[in-house]
Amino acid sequence: MTDKHNQQAKPDDRSDNAEKIQNMVQNTIENLEAAHETMQFSSGEEKEQIIAKNQRREEAIEGFREEIKDESNQ
Repeated sequence: MTDKHNQQAKPDDRSDNAEKIQNMVQNTIENLEAAHETMQFSSGEEKEQIIAKNQRREEAIEGFREEIKDESNQ
């Protein structure tokens, strides 16, 4: 058994945060594009769900880009 009180915290390594966030942006854009393609074959409620999810993806991309700006200013 390990004693939780004796564990040390990992150092905060933020050196590659901007790169990781950029990868998340790219993945989100790819998901958004794939959803646009899927939407062509969808109708009704499924299409509405895709539209809503893509809107959230676009908002996430904006947030990621703000984080990248913050990371590059540090």
